[in-house]
Amino acid sequence: MPVCRISRGIGKCVAEDLARRNGRVILACRSRERGQRALEEIQKKTGNKNVILRILDTSSLASVRAFAQQILQEEKRLDILVNNAGASGLPYRMTEEGLEVSFATNHLGPFLLTHLLLDLLKRTAPSRIVFLSSFMHMLGWIDTSNLRGKNMEWNMMNNTYDCTKLMNIICANELAKRLHNTGVTVTSVNPGIVQTETMRYYNIIMRSFFRVIGFFFFKTAAEGAVSTIYCAVSEEAEGLTGKYIESECSIVLPSEKARDSAVNKKLWEACESATNINAEPGK
Repeated sequence: MPVCRISRGIGKCVAEDLARRNGRVILACRSRERGQRALEEIQKKTGNKNVILRILDTSSLASVRAFAQQILQEEKRLDILVNNAGASGLPYRMTEEGLEVSFATNHLGPFLLTHLLLDLLKRTAPSRIVFLSSFMHMLGWIDTSNLRGKNMEWNMMNNTYDCTKLMNIICANELAKRLHNTGVTVTSVNPGIVQTETMRYYNIIMRSFFRVIGFFFFKTAAEGAVSTIYCAVSEEAEGLTGKYIESECSIVLPSEKARDSAVNKKLWEACESATNINAEPGK
């Protein structure tokens, strides 16, 4: 049984592919209305009625905890977890839990969700976790104070997205080490340059520019979903863990910034602190 955070774009294409394989698929969506439309469309296209909708807002740790609790109460197994949150250009805002909204949405929410579902993933092993990152991680940097909205730098392109995608890779690789010999594998992927709605929070000039060039040069959402699907279900990816997968499904090294062990350890600890993981039951 896979869980995909989707209502459109790459996530929706991944969920549709998994549904075609006759699995039980859980769509994790922030908007009930958009999620319901995606659910009905996937069911109609695939003929799989075992596709269900659950509400999840990864910018809210309370929502993440409520979603995880519901999954743990309702489901007996979890074969695949796809973390594909990727909001870009969000205006600076602090959440009620004292976190900067982009870092909460793209990284801390998925980080916490994965932790909360780990025991179920282990019981279902062999199982797989996939983090959707980006080639843009190369432009990111690690400053753990950013998680709480401090020392933020702002410009037209807003590198916050790039920083969150770098964090995705770092924590995916660290998690892979911690899950050694558990039967749970962890990979991070680059979907390529994809024509999706990830630019919807930018101004109209930026959106129009990317819409025009995207028509000629960008991948479709279905093409961008290929590397995620490869890591989630392919026989070739069985046992593959702690790796960064390019859009053409080849293993490549992420940027040097993703391979600094001292910085990576510091980031992991900061994420644990920001999500209050060590206060979870059983810790």
